[in-house]
Amino acid sequence: MEGVRPGGGPPVGGPGSGSGSGSGSGSGSGSFPSLFPPGLHGIYGECRRLYPDQPNPLQVTAIIKYWLGGPDPLDYVSMYRNLGNPALNVPEHWHYVSFGLSDLYGDNRVHEFTGTDGPSGFGFELTFRLKRETGESAPPTWPAELMQGLARYVFQSENTFCSGDHVSWHNPLDNSESRIQHMLLTEDPQMQPVQTPFGVVTFLQIVGVCTEELHAAQQWNGQGILELLRTVPVAGGPWLITDMRRGETIFEIDPHLQQERVDKGIETDGSNLSGVSAKCAWDDLSRPPEDDEDSRSICIGTQPRRLSGKDTEQIRETLRRGLEINSKPVLPPINAQRQNGLNHDRAPSRKDSLESESSAAIIPHELIRTRQLESVHLKFNQESGALIPLCLRGRLLHGRHFTYKSITGDTAITFVSTGVEGAFATEEHPYAAHGPWLQILLTEEFVERMLEDLEDLNSPEEFKLPKEYSWPEKKLKVSILPDAVFDNPLH
Repeated sequence: MEGVRPGGGPPVGGPGSGSGSGSGSGSGSGSFPSLFPPGLHGIYGECRRLYPDQPNPLQVTAIIKYWLGGPDPLDYVSMYRNLGNPALNVPEHWHYVSFGLSDLYGDNRVHEFTGTDGPSGFGFELTFRLKRETGESAPPTWPAELMQGLARYVFQSENTFCSGDHVSWHNPLDNSESRIQHMLLTEDPQMQPVQTPFGVVTFLQIVGVCTEELHAAQQWNGQGILELLRTVPVAGGPWLITDMRRGETIFEIDPHLQQERVDKGIETDGSNLSGVSAKCAWDDLSRPPEDDEDSRSICIGTQPRRLSGKDTEQIRETLRRGLEINSKPVLPPINAQRQNGLNHDRAPSRKDSLESESSAAIIPHELIRTRQLESVHLKFNQESGALIPLCLRGRLLHGRHFTYKSITGDTAITFVSTGVEGAFATEEHPYAAHGPWLQILLTEEFVERMLEDLEDLNSPEEFKLPKEYSWPEKKLKVSILPDAVFDNPLH
């Protein structure tokens, strides 16, 4: 439950207390009373530095604070009117700043106090810049609820955000008909990091993007797309201002951006997309299907070598919840009718173990033996298959890995390059399975050959299903099949 109130600084006490006395005309620390919570003091001081003429901004406040059992983690969201910068072609806009992801109070009521040198709370607050519409005299309040939704995800999952991260929302940010349905995160262009008695606070700005821009960020990287958005005034400009009425993507505005910047960026930098939820399956062609005992497979050992920590973290995330294709939103869209403000559809925490909960079906217990396979058959629907060139060119040729997690069964396929340490697939035994998880190691030479043979995957309009690719000397077969094969197990 939230309310809108004129600011002056958040109240010092709990619900029902009066306004704090930060409404004086001065700026900086001299205008705050000693009772003003130090974490609030630091953030509000940075706001006053930017907006000395707006000491009493409108605020959306959590009526029942999170630390008193309320549903909204952010105590306050301040809303400022920013005149922009005509010289830089930056339009007038509303600037929203959150209070609550960092440690505001320092008394362990929300965040554990860990000292002054590290991050305060989660180490950041969110900001958002929304283009001001002609004649608009007050800021819309929906961005505050959007920020509360992101904050709930952070508190529930303990996953923090970084500049360049993307958020798959799958819903217009303002619940309208807008094409702006996802988010990227970047450093706020004006707000500087703040040192508080409880640690450092940085400011991450939410940037609204279209679905096509989100996909480009996933397939290349978020920072690259943010840089492109900065060069297109109507799509964000230098301060990355969100315009909910924007009707064209940056690729529709400038068709050369996809090929000249994104595709070349993937080739040069590689892809940040480490995996997807997909319609996929694999068969072991080394043995008859009825051979349940797997008598012809070779046991490599009950303790397979581990992937490196960073690789394990990425693969774990992919296997736990997948990413984009046919998957649920990483974060649930805002629901105006949410019950009591609570949202139970939380994303899993990166702190979950590999063998915990639902991941146990995908990455089985260590006692399940790892099997060497002589020949494998990979099956994908067209949407998943279209990502194979990206997997090969953007990931494996850059020494990385890529995982497909089946959305129709407890199955996963991970492609690894020779540069990935600790995989249980090796150059000597390139196909290996650990329960239902298949790893395929591909050499750079074979990847280059596959890219040539799979070139028609980039022309979906000319594609006829089913389609089969085969490399007999490698004992590898790939089939692109209709969705019905995966939707109906009887097929």
